[in-house]
Amino acid sequence: MTKFSDIPTLADIIRRPLVTEKATLLLENNQYTFEVDPKATKPQIKSAIEELFDVRVVSVNTLMPPRKKRRMGRFMGHRAQYKRAVVTLASGSTITLFPDV
Repeated sequence: MTKFSDIPTLADIIRRPLVTEKATLLLENNQYTFEVDPKATKPQIKSAIEELFDVRVVSVNTLMPPRKKRRMGRFMGHRAQYKRAVVTLASGSTITLFPDV
């Protein structure tokens, strides 16, 4: 049995859009990159994107980059683990990442 609190909401699944050089180049192919919850599955990510942005998703590719070591003074640690999702939209669908002010 699963608890009701274990079920993530849409806002919990999609954390933020990632704006990197590679992600900006993927925008030309109608692909958008998001940081998502590490426990989220591809069907959950697809439904969250479709409901939040009112678009049609063709495919979802996910990856978990390796953790990087970081030093804080004499103490060693790691950066937080995160999951990245590259979402391909149907032709004609777009997401406005930077709305005009």
